[in-house]
Order: sequence, then C-alpha cells, then structure tokens
Amino acid sequence: MSKTHVTTTINGDVTEFLCEPADTLLSVLRNELQLTGTKEGCGSGDCGACSVTVNGRLVCSCLVLGVEAQGAEIGTIEGIESAEKLHTIQEKFLEHAALQCGICTPGLIVSTKALLDENPDPTEEEARYYLAGNLCRCTGYDKIIRAVLDSAKVMRGAA
Repeated sequence: MSKTHVTTTINGDVTEFLCEPADTLLSVLRNELQLTGTKEGCGSGDCGACSVTVNGRLVCSCLVLGVEAQGAEIGTIEGIESAEKLHTIQEKFLEHAALQCGICTPGLIVSTKALLDENPDPTEEEARYYLAGNLCRCTGYDKIIRAVLDSAKVMRGAA
C-alpha cells in the first residue's frame, strides 16, 4: 500500500503528514506527529481516552482514519492551553483533584471543553450525560463533575 498525503489543521497550525490508509487518527497523532497527549485506552471507542475534536465535533480518534483528517480542523489536548498557561478547565481539574493516573485526563479535558463550547452552563445531569463516554477508573466521577461545573462557572464569569 502506498501512503496518503494529508493536509489538515491541528490546534490552529496547518500540518501535513503521510499515513497508511488504515492508520487511525490516534496513531497518526501519537506516532507520526508526536502529539502524545492523546491517549489510547481501549482502541475501540469505548473509553474516551483518545477524545479529540474534528471540525468542532467530539470524536474518539481511535475510530477515525488519519486520511479522514484531510482538510479538517483537529483539536487535541495540546491545543487546550494558551500562551504556556493552563486553560481554566485544566486548572480546575488540578484544583478539584479530578485526575490520578492521567490516562483518561486528556480525553476528559477535551470533552469538557467541547461540552462548554456547546453549552456554557450545563446542569450536573447534562455534564454527566455528555461525559458518559469517558471512563475513569481512578478518581470517581464526583471530582470530575465538580471540576467541570466549576470550570463552566469561571468561564461564564459567574461569581
């Protein structure tokens, strides 16, 4: 098989890479582009550890082919922070101790950002429903949901 040339935008930067037709976006991000923040948990779309956005839509990168990134806007955990400063969501995950081993954390943060971009004032039930595709085996979900709701409050400018 011959490799396919793909031009895409990742975290605001135009990026080009070569990949096999069967390579997943997750594999391309981690192995070709050295964007190792996106984690592989299950490889079957069940855990959410590899969550990224494609054209603003939250997806499991293990279920997307690298060639499908052609012309797309990809958002990864590496694009969440700005100017070497943690994003509010990242700060709140730290503040609420909503992380431990770190496998699920990047996917949860990307998913939280997608949620808050879509719904800046989610209820606890809405946050739990939206993040239901992200599994965490270490922290328990209460700390994660508290971090999400606190992030939403701060990002809205609420007191």
